[in-house]
Amino acid sequence: MKRWHLCTAVLFLLFLMTAAMTTVMTTASAAHSSRRHRNEHQGSQPGVFDYYLFTLSWSPEFCHSHADKPECQSGHHGFVVHGLWPQFVDGYPENCSRKPGLADPSSMSDLMPDPGLVDHEWTTHGTCSGLDPGHYFEQIRQAFASIKIPARLAAPAHPFSMTPEEIKQEFLQSNSSLKMEDLTVSCGNNYLTAVSVCMTKSLEPAPCQGLRDCRANTIRVTPVR
Repeated sequence: MKRWHLCTAVLFLLFLMTAAMTTVMTTASAAHSSRRHRNEHQGSQPGVFDYYLFTLSWSPEFCHSHADKPECQSGHHGFVVHGLWPQFVDGYPENCSRKPGLADPSSMSDLMPDPGLVDHEWTTHGTCSGLDPGHYFEQIRQAFASIKIPARLAAPAHPFSMTPEEIKQEFLQSNSSLKMEDLTVSCGNNYLTAVSVCMTKSLEPAPCQGLRDCRANTIRVTPVR
């Protein structure tokens, strides 16, 4: 009987030691993750990045779940500019300064039909470009003008399906300067959400690095309404 009690006590002690070690390891891991995030944030300096990611959001799919947003209330668009994002080969900088953005965000409404998006893009990404707001948003206009939207994806009236590679091929056929490696396609729940073009600081097409493509075999393209 005494031997049974002794074994039980030993097992209970081992359980307590294991639980304590697990808690310590979990806490240490969380602390390391938090420190890494803060260090990346503190290391964000205006103008210090490797390339731009110019992202065109597929507005019909965005509006499917965000009907209250300004861009969705004014009628569904096709591709709209989401942003021109400074990127590192591994990761990206954010919130590099507190400089104010455009005095009139609505001046970008033809490309970015939501003043809140314009403000957000400047605060989060534009401040890391090393440019003032006027020049940064002029860069966005230049980037948009340099990319021709394929006819099939300009304003489809009916839904259809394509592979991510086929979407890229459509862009390549409409833009002779682009290569397959310069593009990424994003999707959510097997629906098209965005197409992005990687660019140099001078807005020339460049190979994408450290980014993930949509992994769906086939994705649905929501029509413009």
